[in-house]
Amino acid sequence: MNNLTRKQRKMLYRILAAAALLAAVKLLPHLFPVPVWMAVPLFLAPYLIIGWDVLWKAVRNILNGQVFDENFLMALATVGAFATGEYAEAVFVMLFYQTGELFQDYAVGKSRQSIAALMDIRPDTANLELEDGSLEEVDPEDVEVGSVVVVRPGERVPLDGEVLEGVSALDTAALTGESLPRDVGPGDAVISGCVNQSGLLRVKVTKPCEESTVSKILDLVENAGEKKAASENFITRFARYYTPCVVIAATALFLLPTIALALLPASAQPAFLAGTDWTGWLHRALIFLVISCPCALVISVPLSFFGGIGGASKCGILVKGSNYLETLARTETVVFDKTGTLTQGSFTVTALHPAGGVTEDALLEAAALAESWSSHPISVSLRKAWGKDLDPSRVTDVEEIAGHGVTATVDGKAVSAGNSRLMEREGVQWEPCELLGTIVHVTVEGQYAGHILISDLPKPEAKTLVEGLKAAGVKRAVMLTGDAEAAAKAVAQELGIDEYHAQLLPADKVEQVESLLAKKSPGAALAFVGDGINDAPVLTRADIGIAMGALGSDAAIEAADIVLMDDNPAKIATAMRISRKTLRIVKQNIWFALGVKGAVLLLGAFGVATMWEAVFADVGVAFIAILNAMRCLHVEAFKK
Repeated sequence: MNNLTRKQRKMLYRILAAAALLAAVKLLPHLFPVPVWMAVPLFLAPYLIIGWDVLWKAVRNILNGQVFDENFLMALATVGAFATGEYAEAVFVMLFYQTGELFQDYAVGKSRQSIAALMDIRPDTANLELEDGSLEEVDPEDVEVGSVVVVRPGERVPLDGEVLEGVSALDTAALTGESLPRDVGPGDAVISGCVNQSGLLRVKVTKPCEESTVSKILDLVENAGEKKAASENFITRFARYYTPCVVIAATALFLLPTIALALLPASAQPAFLAGTDWTGWLHRALIFLVISCPCALVISVPLSFFGGIGGASKCGILVKGSNYLETLARTETVVFDKTGTLTQGSFTVTALHPAGGVTEDALLEAAALAESWSSHPISVSLRKAWGKDLDPSRVTDVEEIAGHGVTATVDGKAVSAGNSRLMEREGVQWEPCELLGTIVHVTVEGQYAGHILISDLPKPEAKTLVEGLKAAGVKRAVMLTGDAEAAAKAVAQELGIDEYHAQLLPADKVEQVESLLAKKSPGAALAFVGDGINDAPVLTRADIGIAMGALGSDAAIEAADIVLMDDNPAKIATAMRISRKTLRIVKQNIWFALGVKGAVLLLGAFGVATMWEAVFADVGVAFIAILNAMRCLHVEAFKK
């Protein structure tokens, strides 16, 4: 009782009162004689207690031009039952209908509460540090960028920011679905929604509340319902035409036999009219009307997708709409970017091969200076390997050439650092390397100075990724990379990738995806998985774009259709299993509802089904379908 809302408790009291009154009316004739004319008012009392709101909604909707809904159908059916003298049946039907509606409302409410609790990650307050060092509890929306907030142990981080002071472990489970905490200290970035588990943190705010990670996540989940799947659109169109058609059929079921009974002599009447009268055909038509309500489909199908999206978010997978969840379930080809997606994206210098009398230190220093203005992971690894402070004033005329490398003037000398395509572009003879990894060739004043070997190891989770995808129904895994042929081949062989294409420019990746799209089978979909920053064109062109490692990445959240809130590639297979489970449940609900309704419609037309079966075909089927839809929220097995 405590779990019911005020509205639900009120309905429960009405159901109990109407049921008790109906039982009393049924027992009354056994206690003392009751005049026939008293039957209508006696049964009308429990009927109005339980059904007055249905009658009122039916009248109000008719006045507003919304005729064919469940209120109209139930009102017409039960009033018709009164007209044919089936007083007890009219009350029973309305009582059963309202009981079913109560259970439906409770089931839908529970599923929405589950998702609401899941997404209850936005803190209501922030501890703002004032100039005198004191703390003031304020609304996160009132905190400006650059302000300092204090996060105590057990509190959620209210806004995205950078740790100024303190060391702690953050629980990111609400965002990533992972139970392993993340250690942070001074200089580390933290995002809103995470729970501070241990130490006190002073955090400098770097984004306003409306642009914080938690706000973006909640906005995505809340607006996901606007992007409907094809199945949802079909059900909406189906219900628009289905109910009026059944009402017309019910009218014909009553009128045609009644007219035939009135106009045709008994000898000329068909056999199926024998022993019937107009009241019997009216009763059959009323059964038709009760069955025709499509609420089982209209409620359960969207609820299935809603549950699937909510269940995926439990695993740290954000789906921007049910249309993307449905597309993911049809995916047969998955295309991966390599760096940062299948590999760790943490490059390390593993070998230096100078040439032309250049020392190893001079080779590495020239490359680190030339790459000092770039944020590319390879550039970061070169600066890290040099390990000394770099004077930016020594570097001028920097030009970063996409898919090639960097050219710059270092200490007045022209320096180029990049791949073999950059060397060929500058007409420099370069030396090959038999070691596997990414090769950075360096030239100084147009002379080849040697090359640097950089390695990027596959992520541990990536080794089981392809197996998981194949188990989830994917037929082909493809890898696209701008890296060298040898490095791409080594990664593809280690991970079991079916097909790979190396040394690609960003435009080449789009062409490869276009080619793969042209080869896919009808009805199948192609998904591209990237980091959401450098791969935005390909993410947009694929049937479905998936961004990985997007914890706090604005570009990834904007570019992709599905966002994985950590860098675990195994989540892709998880997302696919969730999508296929959701689609299975949707199809189960559609076929179950249509099958039961179709069977009872036929039985009702032949006079076999009673009003009880009709109500079950409406309310009972809807309730069972809703319970089935709620299974989409149960994804614990997928989180393992």
